[in-house]
Amino acid sequence: MNYDLIVIGSGPGGYVAAIRASQLGLKTAIIEKESLGGICLNWGCIPTKALLKSAQVFEYVNHAADYGIRIPTAGIVDFDSVIRRSRGVADGMSKGVQFLMKKNKIDVIMGFGKLKGKGAVTVKLNDGTDVEHTAKHIIVATGGRSRELPNLKQDGKKVIGYRQAMVLPEKPESMIVVGSGAIGIEFAYFYNSIGTKVTVVEFLDNVVPLEDEDVSKQLARSLKKQGINIMTSSVVESVDTSGPGCKVSVKAPNGDILVLECEVVLSAVGISTNLEGIGLEEAGVKTDKGKVLVDDYYKTNVDGIYAIGDIVKGQALAHVASAEGITCVEKIAGHHPEPINYNNIPGCTYCSPEVASVGYTEKAAKEAGYEIKVGKFPFSASGKASAAGAKDGFVKVIFDAKYGEFLGAHMIGMNVTEMIAEVVTARKLEATGMEIIKSIHPHPTMSEAVMEAAADAYGEVIHL
Repeated sequence: MNYDLIVIGSGPGGYVAAIRASQLGLKTAIIEKESLGGICLNWGCIPTKALLKSAQVFEYVNHAADYGIRIPTAGIVDFDSVIRRSRGVADGMSKGVQFLMKKNKIDVIMGFGKLKGKGAVTVKLNDGTDVEHTAKHIIVATGGRSRELPNLKQDGKKVIGYRQAMVLPEKPESMIVVGSGAIGIEFAYFYNSIGTKVTVVEFLDNVVPLEDEDVSKQLARSLKKQGINIMTSSVVESVDTSGPGCKVSVKAPNGDILVLECEVVLSAVGISTNLEGIGLEEAGVKTDKGKVLVDDYYKTNVDGIYAIGDIVKGQALAHVASAEGITCVEKIAGHHPEPINYNNIPGCTYCSPEVASVGYTEKAAKEAGYEIKVGKFPFSASGKASAAGAKDGFVKVIFDAKYGEFLGAHMIGMNVTEMIAEVVTARKLEATGMEIIKSIHPHPTMSEAVMEAAADAYGEVIHL
């Protein structure tokens, strides 16, 4: 078959790009080796949120007395049912993508796609046969996988990655999570909530190390209060899996080697890009340090070949891949999309309390040479948070002192992942601090904290 566009990979970058291309009148096909929706829908964003919701419900049950509700017996986790629910949610979302492909008249080719020079893709179909398709334009959106460290090889049973963590046959009694980014912290929260003894080992000085330091410290306090053991500035030297469990040698900040025992080790030290075997070298596509080199519209050095998502520069996030796919396709179709501003990408971690942020941290703003105004509003002073029994956390905002530019926002607390889009939109529209203060927020809501934090930055806060 000959197409206007072929997309290799059906994750949130690939399938969104395919749909937008179809909307713009391009004859489109998408190639997927496993399940439509890619890692995000099947083994990442969506099923993990289902697990986290089960953990949250369990916590509500066990703390029902705090809300004046008496439950005769304590809640019991049916681990198998929790896992089945998560898989069911993922399967439903993948079927939803199948429907969208049919609705938008996109050909779905199930198999492993490989570039065959300019304008052609060979596909090893899942039945083992090979076919070749041609297209004027080809987008590579092959995503990433769990990164393996030389001293932390994954065997899928005792040393696992995020995929195995979602489908363990039974709840482990103890777990060591290596890495405290979003993936590590979310699984640490989930397993701790359902009764697993969890230790988090982080190489850097703070958990969620990309976040503002105030947020990182608050999250560490909250997780410790929940019973999670946090070890920062620590290094996993080796893991011995020869016995019934795991013996993990950890180098502590003082240089001592501690041997920790656990049932399972979860490696959450980032992702590796899926660049192998897809024909990049044969097609002459340039890469650097595991990333495909592209311009602002995701065109590679080879005409007609593009790359988006985890395999290019920028944050490895589902919503980033989707935005890149849309931008890329609109450029192909002759539109004039605005390049993505990677400093206005929201990041979210869905533990409890949640973490959300966008833009400059306080430290980064100072390093960039800004004179800043910083405002902070704790949820302990929020009526809605108090009523919900969720007073942990705060909203922190950063403005340029000279012009009032909204430089960044950093939030930790209940539902803050639903609140961060306000700041993303405000920054996109170049709203100033005073404009945020004068935008009337509904009461009582968690979102009032954004307005109050802005008011605090300008010495006008009312409820603090």
